[in-house]
Amino acid sequence: MTAQTWRALLKEKYQLSLRLFLFLNAFSALFSIVSPLYAAQQVTLPLTGVLVGSTGLLIWHALNSQRRININLVSLLFGLMWAAQIALKFTAIPKPDLSYLLVALLTVLFIGSLSFINNLSAFICHCLPVIVTVIWLDQAQHLMRMAYAVALPMLGIAIQHLIQKRSDTFSQGLMLKLLEEKETLTDLSMMDPLTGLYNRRGFQNRLEHVLALGTGQHFVMLMDIDHFKAYNDHYGHMMGDQALTRVSAAIRDSVRSRDIVTRYGGEEFLVLLTNSDPQSAHQAAERIRQRVYDLRIPHMFNESVATNVTLSIGIAPLENQDIDSALRKADAALYEAKNQGRNHILFSESRHAA
Repeated sequence: MTAQTWRALLKEKYQLSLRLFLFLNAFSALFSIVSPLYAAQQVTLPLTGVLVGSTGLLIWHALNSQRRININLVSLLFGLMWAAQIALKFTAIPKPDLSYLLVALLTVLFIGSLSFINNLSAFICHCLPVIVTVIWLDQAQHLMRMAYAVALPMLGIAIQHLIQKRSDTFSQGLMLKLLEEKETLTDLSMMDPLTGLYNRRGFQNRLEHVLALGTGQHFVMLMDIDHFKAYNDHYGHMMGDQALTRVSAAIRDSVRSRDIVTRYGGEEFLVLLTNSDPQSAHQAAERIRQRVYDLRIPHMFNESVATNVTLSIGIAPLENQDIDSALRKADAALYEAKNQGRNHILFSESRHAA
């Protein structure tokens, strides 16, 4: 889950709560008209307003689901209409009847508690006008009974609100933690664990950002440790890994922070020089070659010849954002540099050793 999907989920909960509230109001108003508790004042303006308003808003919201309605304002409006309906109905009953007030109060509380179980403010906005009206009409004769009928759902909703708030806070914190871990894992999946350089996936990701900018000239450098198989065979893979780590650090320290340094294969490395020129590319390649040579990592080709670990480098320009073509040219230059005796730098176009 992302922050965006989290907000979408909250919005969906908000919409469902509003639609349930409008549906219950429309149903209750229709039921009050079709099967009233008393025949007096069977159809009133407030009751008609509840039925027409809730039905109209329900249809409008279904057609405009992306539009947000102020749920507190709507709940207060319907609460006032129910309060007016109860007052008109109660005054029209020949003999005041407490049961009507209780039924009316419980109906409104039922609508509010079902619709706004996670929204205490909307519940209060909807129920408060009716509660005040019922207590006023009853002249506070049954205040304790009324208070009990009101307090029970309010207490339940308040507790549920606190539980839901804690749950939402925990879920949101967990989601943010998971997103952080996901970003960390994504970063790790783009790095070579031995050398700390980008792997091919990381290179592709960075390359897309560089190409998206569409500015400057770029150069691809492919480099390979000379006779590395012989090094591994003679010194062992543990020493081979140490040599790779030291060579990787030398390459990274020889270029700018904006350049992309990648472990492209076993002992093969790739550097993308961004916003550069041929002269700067050659200078960068020479720095890399010299720094690796200066590491003085001993390398014995055979019993009679001893030397140090060296690099051969092939360079090609990245033209028309065609990375495959640039890699082919750089690879061909690298192959030729090795044929010329290794520890060489060769441009793909000039084919002149340096």
